[in-house]
Amino acid sequence: MNWFKSKAMIIAAAQTKPISGDIDGNILDHLRLMKLAADKNVDLIVFPELSLTGYQRALAASLSFSTDDSRLDRLRQAAVDWQLVVVAGAPIKMEDQLYIGAFILYPDYTMSFYIKQFLHDGEELFYQSSPDYNPIIEIGDERIALAICADINHAQHPQQAKAAHASLYAASIFYTPNGISEAYELLSRYAKIYSMAVLMSNYTGSSWELAAGGCSAFWNNRGELISSRDASSAGLLLMQKDQGNWIDFS
Repeated sequence: MNWFKSKAMIIAAAQTKPISGDIDGNILDHLRLMKLAADKNVDLIVFPELSLTGYQRALAASLSFSTDDSRLDRLRQAAVDWQLVVVAGAPIKMEDQLYIGAFILYPDYTMSFYIKQFLHDGEELFYQSSPDYNPIIEIGDERIALAICADINHAQHPQQAKAAHASLYAASIFYTPNGISEAYELLSRYAKIYSMAVLMSNYTGSSWELAAGGCSAFWNNRGELISSRDASSAGLLLMQKDQGNWIDFS
């Protein structure tokens, strides 16, 4: 189904400051940012990698979500009430395997999920990867492909998104300050090469005893950086598509 509620499409990257392991607190923060997005008539809000738990490795199994986890009920109902498509990150357990994933919550209470396809070094000790859960989100004229963190380090990933006729590539990441310039370079390049707009959502604060780099950002399909947040504050980066061009709506 194609989700679109306004004449001019509006999307949001949520730059969050998760509390490691505090799922209830992180859910409340997701709801807070979702309400802010709904008040701006946003169609799609994208949260960072593992946003519901904070970035985890050794503790991920104890914090993992099932594919029909009741802890998502408040977020799912809010997506309905506020008519939002929501991408929220969590460790997902399926058939005794643990994955880094993102739940996609739709305005009719349905749900799907994306699974990270490429892992960082060391993540393979705790997680599996899979290419089998890679939905395209359709909103208005946009076809939105998802990525999680290390996915963007592999050029075949955005190439695959382009092959699926994606017009927007939405990356949920956890990058430290030292990695931000690399992420910017990669995502700008992909936007230009594959003629896809790119939305990036990152943490601020810290997670897994590492500082997060913030700087959530948006590039147009020519690879031009249109808007970014600072490194330290939580909040929303808002973009509106107006007569075919994306403009900062924050």
